[in-house]
Amino acid sequence: MHGFLQDIAVCSIAAWALGVVAHLARQPVILAYLIGGFVVGPNCLRLVHSQENIEVISELGLIFLLFMIGLEIDLKKVLSSGKTILATAGVQILGGSALGVLVFLMLGERLGGGKWDALYLGIAAALSSTVIIVKVLYDKRELDTLTGRITLGILVLQDLAVILFLAVQPSLNDLRIGVLALSLVRVGVLVATMLLVSRYVLPHVFRGVARVPELVLVGALAWCFLGGELAHHLQLSREMGALVAGVSLSTFPYALDVTAKVTSLRDFFVTLFFVGLGMTIPMPNWGVLETALVLALFTVVSRFATTMPPLYLMGQGIRASFLPALNLSQISEFSLVLMQLGFAAGHVTVETKNATSFAFVILAVASTFAMTNSNRISRPTVRLLKRLGLRDLDAATEQGGEGPPRIILFGFFRTASSLIAELERENDRVLLDEIKVVDFNPIVLRGLQERGIRVQYGDISQRETLVHSEIAQAEILVSTVPDYLLKGISNEKLVRQLRSLNPKATIVAHAEVLSDIERLYAAGADHVFVPRLIAAAELRRILHAAGDGLLPRKREELDHSLDKRREVLG
Repeated sequence: MHGFLQDIAVCSIAAWALGVVAHLARQPVILAYLIGGFVVGPNCLRLVHSQENIEVISELGLIFLLFMIGLEIDLKKVLSSGKTILATAGVQILGGSALGVLVFLMLGERLGGGKWDALYLGIAAALSSTVIIVKVLYDKRELDTLTGRITLGILVLQDLAVILFLAVQPSLNDLRIGVLALSLVRVGVLVATMLLVSRYVLPHVFRGVARVPELVLVGALAWCFLGGELAHHLQLSREMGALVAGVSLSTFPYALDVTAKVTSLRDFFVTLFFVGLGMTIPMPNWGVLETALVLALFTVVSRFATTMPPLYLMGQGIRASFLPALNLSQISEFSLVLMQLGFAAGHVTVETKNATSFAFVILAVASTFAMTNSNRISRPTVRLLKRLGLRDLDAATEQGGEGPPRIILFGFFRTASSLIAELERENDRVLLDEIKVVDFNPIVLRGLQERGIRVQYGDISQRETLVHSEIAQAEILVSTVPDYLLKGISNEKLVRQLRSLNPKATIVAHAEVLSDIERLYAAGADHVFVPRLIAAAELRRILHAAGDGLLPRKREELDHSLDKRREVLG
């Protein structure tokens, strides 16, 4: 027992030290955990060498990791996903897996006879890293953009697809219809039991202990391990039971509170899993590295081959089809989980498992760099594909109205969406007929075209887009998009460009912080608006109304303003 505690201490210290280095180097901390495990493990410094302790650390971390992944799967969002995300995820997951199996079979990997390396490699290559993608998109403030929502939607559906694979994984060596049907029945019993209990029993239990945080935490852990034991008794893996336990808990009213309570434990157990996984990685030989490089290359190529075409064919345009594929171009931490389970079941060789770990490291570094610089990469790529003959949405842009526009909105996000909705609500056809929008969001393009608003599909960071937007004849030029959402340009740079192209126009610009106001005026803006100051003035009126007992009247005014309001971006 003393040795086990010492091994956990060594793992934690190594993970923390290398995690700090990874953070300073702007790399995913999972890489640090894998490297830390390798450094302290039996194949390097041998600070931890007990195989039994390594296996316990890895399994404990794996069970809790899958429980937390399940907690973060929102079934309601999955069911409400648009057809674009559902269709793209279906093509990407099924197409990527099938293509992977075929390619790795051709490269000599085994499929059948108790060995399923080609199948595991194909599925591993079809999954993308939730940890890496969410972190980078969050840092770039792109989680709520069109490409961000598409990327996250596909990620969630990937996680659900893994549940189906885990259902048949124990029966791979005996793939008879009866055996598979029995496995699916067992999975059905597990899922139904966990969902029914989480819906009709757990809310009452957690309501009674909601004011005692430690009982909420212990209750969540008990539910996780209860799911694991139920799965084990049904001859399924404990890991699948933990995953289903998390998914079932994500649907009940206290899910957010439970997630908040177990976040710190999640980080600890996730750390243990990846450090434990790192300890099992030997010094690489050329054969393992060769497989890792092939797997990494195939993952990137297959991601573009299976993600871009469905998005493009469903009218998302080149840019919004390219960026999700780029975002998804890495191997998932779930892929490492599957390889660990496959190795424990004897389905894959240790070389295949280690090659996947090395491919994960390679792609984690490469994809982090690519995602961070996605807009720099996408711009020349879009231009190249258009030169090669691929039609973009700008070719189908329909210009409404007669004559050049008097007002041009450069970029279209929530403020501009509310402006158009307000003009429609007031039936202000004079201004609506005088406005033109320039943006590269395909949802904006279709939404405005349906409303009869003039719109041009284009990237406002490109000077040629501005030149071809009829800017020379416009009288008022407006930017309503904050700097953090502008790609490849800022409001200050945009104002300078607009002023150089039309010295006489009135330019109205958006400022997020007060220090930007003077810079925007110096760049050539005639007026700068700060949305938070407008919101603050409205909030002051609300506070006065609350003090005077007039809040119901304010709510009636808001309800009236929202009545029959239909925005492009809700």
